[in-house]
Amino acid sequence: MPTLRIALSQVNPTVGDLAGNAHLVRTWTRRAADAGAQLVAFPEMMLTGYPVEDLVFRRSFVAASKAMLSRLAADLAADGLGELPVVVGYLDADGPPQVSGDAEPGRGARNAAALLHRGAVVATYFKHHLPNYGVFDEDRYFVPGDMLTVVRIGGVDVALTICEDLWQAGGPFAGARQAGVGLVVNINGSPYELNKDDIRLPLVRRRAAEAGAAIAYVNMIGGQDELVFEGDSMIVSADGELLTRAPQFVEYLLVHDLELPAAGESAGAGERVADGLRVVRATVTGSLPAPAGPPAVGGTIEPVADEAEVWQALVLGLRDYVNKNRFPSVVLGLSGGIDSAVVGALAVDALGPERVVAVSLPSQHSSEHSREDAAELAKRTGLDYRVEPIQPMVDTFLANMSLSGVTVENLQARVRGVILMALSNQEGHLVLTTGNKSELAVGYSTLYGDSVGGFNPVKDVWKTLIWRLAKWRNADAVRRGETPPIPESSIGKPPSAELSPGQLDSDTLPDYDVLDPILIGYVDGDLGRDGLVEAGHDPAVVDKVLRMVDTAEYKRRQSAPGTKISMKAFGRDRRLPVTNRWREHG
Repeated sequence: MPTLRIALSQVNPTVGDLAGNAHLVRTWTRRAADAGAQLVAFPEMMLTGYPVEDLVFRRSFVAASKAMLSRLAADLAADGLGELPVVVGYLDADGPPQVSGDAEPGRGARNAAALLHRGAVVATYFKHHLPNYGVFDEDRYFVPGDMLTVVRIGGVDVALTICEDLWQAGGPFAGARQAGVGLVVNINGSPYELNKDDIRLPLVRRRAAEAGAAIAYVNMIGGQDELVFEGDSMIVSADGELLTRAPQFVEYLLVHDLELPAAGESAGAGERVADGLRVVRATVTGSLPAPAGPPAVGGTIEPVADEAEVWQALVLGLRDYVNKNRFPSVVLGLSGGIDSAVVGALAVDALGPERVVAVSLPSQHSSEHSREDAAELAKRTGLDYRVEPIQPMVDTFLANMSLSGVTVENLQARVRGVILMALSNQEGHLVLTTGNKSELAVGYSTLYGDSVGGFNPVKDVWKTLIWRLAKWRNADAVRRGETPPIPESSIGKPPSAELSPGQLDSDTLPDYDVLDPILIGYVDGDLGRDGLVEAGHDPAVVDKVLRMVDTAEYKRRQSAPGTKISMKAFGRDRRLPVTNRWREHG
């Protein structure tokens, strides 16, 4: 059986940076060549970044993608890498955009993969299954492909597929069996969700069985607006054995020697397989010598605990949002409470303490222990810590306006927001807001107050998970012989907005241990009132919580973006009308 040395390049592209992304391909192809690879694969839409959203409709952008692909093929050959076959994702089009008046049936923008060799594009493949759920709108942007591309490399037939092709039965993987391939390369832009890695491996194994072939799965890493990609690239044999698996959330070159069945006689051009796909074949290289040197064994990285996984996702999502948008630094309000403490620790881990400004904004209701906890976190992490008392500014408002009750509470939050935005304008920081998913769900926030900011690292993190993350981060610091960043008193004290004397979150909300399961069922699981009551939740509490969630939609619509870690984050995952009289009645 032939042996192919396969390299999977788990890298971090940036949307719209075609030149930078092409440079990444050249750099990592050189590393693959130095490792003796005979085939290297890069993620979905590597050249353009993913997802490009409505950039698809700009014909100039499509033309630039196609031109960069041809230039990349030539540059690889000029680099002395032309003999190494390279699979790379890009944006293609074989007709006008589907939204244009001159659109043609079955033609348009394509989510595509190309195989580059000897300075040329020798084969292309168009994604067949287009996801149209959750954060995906690919039916809006792309036309599905109707061919299965099979390339012969080193005497092995290799089929090219893209991301969602793996998640749907039939189609390219069933066609791959009928076409008699030995390997399916699947390039991905598969966003992170907690525990998705537990789903991914069984899925790859099912497709290997369906195709009767080994699968090389490569996924990108990095943050793109709300999305974060964790990698988790792998190779699985035809019989479902996990042969090698890359770590999560880091750029990585996974190199592994894979024994594969020799290709048989090719069927005639234009043969039809599953879903009516037309097989297109190309020969890239004939038989190849066995890979030089000792066998390449990629190794297997074991998955980490949930809290470690989420922390890495949040750090990477924040770091890339800040860096890719070229913000020099971030600023946040540091109250001494658990949410801002976690955001502060995340920011330091993501950017380093020298790029994080934390501001204590005490009022007359701010407790001494909260001020001390904020100062203690700053001391432990080394971030730039400042104190800006808000009471004189609040008093000025109250001297000129007759305000009382909740209005005064909201005023305090809005004064804090004004100060943070002023520092942002004056010094160029990105403002981080610190509201967790539980608070966003029930509207427990002040518009243009504590909700102010350009990015929210914990937007998709339930309050109960916030506590777990804080405890994990401190324990991880102890394990590594470092100072835990988050004061224990921030973790242990009852949560409070401290906007009025003796105020606690529990004055307004159910305990978070009661609240979060209801919210998870309603928001993430789309359960109605009856389903939640049947699950054992108190009917009166359910009615109160659902009423709060439904009436807060207008606030969420105005909230800052934040890293998605769950199956249904607020934003593109969950699209409900603001003007909406439907209610789950008790």
